[in-house]
Amino acid sequence: MPDPVRFAVVGSGWRSEFHLRIARAAPEALQAVAVVTRTASAGERIAARWGVPTVRTVAEALALEPDFVVADVTWPAMPVLIRELVAAGAKVLAETPPAPDLDGLRALWADVGPGATVQVGEQYVLMPGHAARLAVVGGGVIGAPTSVEISSTHLYHAVSLVRAFLGVGMAGVTVNARTFTAPLADPLHLGDWVDDPRPEPRTTTIATLDFGDGRMGLYDFVDNQWWNPLRARRLVVRGSLGEIVDDTVTRLTADGPVTSPIVYRRSGIDLNLEGNEVVHASFDGRVVYRNPWVGTRLSEDDIAVASNLAATGAWARGEAPGPYSLADACQDHAVGLAIEESARLGADVRVAPDVWA
Repeated sequence: MPDPVRFAVVGSGWRSEFHLRIARAAPEALQAVAVVTRTASAGERIAARWGVPTVRTVAEALALEPDFVVADVTWPAMPVLIRELVAAGAKVLAETPPAPDLDGLRALWADVGPGATVQVGEQYVLMPGHAARLAVVGGGVIGAPTSVEISSTHLYHAVSLVRAFLGVGMAGVTVNARTFTAPLADPLHLGDWVDDPRPEPRTTTIATLDFGDGRMGLYDFVDNQWWNPLRARRLVVRGSLGEIVDDTVTRLTADGPVTSPIVYRRSGIDLNLEGNEVVHASFDGRVVYRNPWVGTRLSEDDIAVASNLAATGAWARGEAPGPYSLADACQDHAVGLAIEESARLGADVRVAPDVWA
């Protein structure tokens, strides 16, 4: 078995604990060697909870020779930390987004982009469901993909999925967005249940993303849709020969239109004693996705984060391409910013190919 991927973390907030939890679940593959915290008290809290050494400076963390460093800090602090880590010779996995605004993205790219030493922690394409659908689309089952409707996650995360399914790369895009406010009960916030979840005003943002040549995305997101159990998540990918609606695939065959499901094998159900987790996904009797973390009992989102950490480690060691480049992160955030701007202005916003393209 290869040596575990070694990474350090800068930051002590809830994002950093995602990575520490995953490393603890898969110690044979992932090892958190240190966490950099600003204060000793924060370090003591992290060390007591996760059993990971803590230090106060980036230099101390780099002395432990991690394969890469995860930057888990606030939006304003992120580009500053990325520059510091790159200047120190580190390979970097930055949390999303790498800079708060368009000027910040361009300045960051000018400083560190050409060196290709930064990846970004965008995990959604690695989630089992999305990975299975991408495999089906990549196999040509529904022909050439032409549109993606996503109502699941927000802004740059959603844009990353739209671009991945359409394969549009750095193509320019015209964004048209509007917002609508209506009452909605919101009983769950980041794992905490609300005692009295009465309906309150919540904003829904709808946007079209026109990439040209008939390729488009439809973005639909309501406040707190990530966690609100009263709002489902859905994905529709349409192509020249059929479409995928969530896990149902309809396509044209020699025998006419045929509909088949993407089927997930999940253990731990009924009398199954293998542990509660997704094992694989299949389509038409063929496995299109295998969970590389079977035995860890990680949630599907954690599976994606773990896969991103492992892929970043392979990239840092020169064994594979990076999973999600700084250029991709800049493009997705630029389009996400355009969604917000278009909604604010009530007008189209054009995102042309930028410096990272």
